[in-house]
Amino acid sequence: MDRIKKIMIADDDPGILDAIGIVLEYEGYEVQSTPNGAALLTMDSGFPDLLLLDIWMSGVDGRDICKHLKQKEKTSRIPIVLISASKDIEHSAMDAGADDFLAKPFEIDDLLEKIQRHVLTS
Repeated sequence: MDRIKKIMIADDDPGILDAIGIVLEYEGYEVQSTPNGAALLTMDSGFPDLLLLDIWMSGVDGRDICKHLKQKEKTSRIPIVLISASKDIEHSAMDAGADDFLAKPFEIDDLLEKIQRHVLTS
């Protein structure tokens, strides 16, 4: 039997955390969330199978977090999907090492398809 896949969501908008969390739990994922993206920089165990990371969070840029995680041995293989309200920064998101990008507002089906694609290959 397959183990339940764990998704971590980092976004400083509580509405986004709640909405995405509810959908993902309904789809059978274990969900962890944090409004503090910087907390991901000290993550040392219990790594998720995929990280959904907002680019514009108060005090921290999700692209910097992505770069940092992709450079660390323990976290380099975690698929990271960067999300942003700005469609214009997809290129810089990919330059930061993101595995995928999703512009807000997005369709839930698009989110689920991206998660499924990356979780199945990780």
